[in-house]
Amino acid sequence: MIRLLTRDLKLAIRAGGGFGLALAFFLIVTVLVPFGVGPDAAILGPIAPGILWIGALLACLLSLDRIFATDFEDGSLELLATAPIPLEAVVAIKALAHWITTGLPLTLAAPLFGIFLNLPGPAFAALVLTLLLGTPALSMIGAFGAALTVGLKRGGLLLSLLVLPLYVPTLIFGATAVRRAAEGLASGAPVTLLAGITFAALALLPFAGAAALRINLR
Repeated sequence: MIRLLTRDLKLAIRAGGGFGLALAFFLIVTVLVPFGVGPDAAILGPIAPGILWIGALLACLLSLDRIFATDFEDGSLELLATAPIPLEAVVAIKALAHWITTGLPLTLAAPLFGIFLNLPGPAFAALVLTLLLGTPALSMIGAFGAALTVGLKRGGLLLSLLVLPLYVPTLIFGATAVRRAAEGLASGAPVTLLAGITFAALALLPFAGAAALRINLR
């Protein structure tokens, strides 16, 4: 399993859909927002939590279609399905590789981008915490969606339509926790709900993704 994870990390970096593309998209979103709504800190501060979370969510979408597509095209996915490794573990490892190359860099870069949007000081810790808790759910849900659409021509748009509604609860609780922290309010409840969504996704979706892959490989 470690070899599979290392292989996926190398492929993601070589394909150019990992660290650089997601970070560049996140940066573009945070830079363009002040041009659209104005540089006034009184305007940017209140909307910064939502903008940062939306930017991170959309950046995670960019490379979802490549989670299984490359392996499906070259036949590697069929070999993985017959390998001694459970297919559920393959789905989980693919999601982990996506998170390491996308979600983790976004989490680490978010405080810097928050400065561009005049994010209030007390919200920086909450921003990092919520992204650290929420982005694994985004990757796991994305892996499930990729498993459903693997093998479909032009499945990228369908994948986005399937995944985006599932992303909404994570977006709501993540942005709410950061906003409440920015306002000096307690954010324990939305953080707890966000963690619950992530743990539920990590516990259930590998099995759902594996079942979808088995159906598509028949």
